[in-house]
Amino acid sequence: MFGKSNGNAPDTNRDSSSAQDVKRSIVGHPAVPEATSSISSGLSIVGKIIGQGRLAIFGHVEGEVHASTVQIGDGAQVVGDIVAEELTIGGRVKGTIRANRVKLNSTAAVEGDIYHRTLAIEENAQFEGMSKRQENAIDALSRAPAKRSQTKAINVNRQDNGA
Repeated sequence: MFGKSNGNAPDTNRDSSSAQDVKRSIVGHPAVPEATSSISSGLSIVGKIIGQGRLAIFGHVEGEVHASTVQIGDGAQVVGDIVAEELTIGGRVKGTIRANRVKLNSTAAVEGDIYHRTLAIEENAQFEGMSKRQENAIDALSRAPAKRSQTKAINVNRQDNGA
């Protein structure tokens, strides 16, 4: 591409062949690669994050996280529930985790329950909570019975007889 073959004339054969390779790779693979989203270390998000692709978190997230593959980097923090096919944690998580494959790196600090098919915990990782193996931790979420509300009805139209 940047080489020269005859004197000062550029090598156009390399340019056209690399362009043809790019065209072939695009045409030969009609499937779009899985999208990757990133939350940088200077970013703080409050709310629910839902995605189908890969998500890399290096900042602070407060709320639910749903994605195919989630990576929580060193120094990152997530406060909220996480649902993913694959989850790798290097930062801090406080909340319930539901993922088929979970890996806690040596720098991870997790406070909450983990529902998983496989769980790997490196030396020096911190985990405080319950671990429960489930064949499909993500599907188990949709089969779990809904929690009943503890609210009581109050009759505000009550009339008292007497003074």
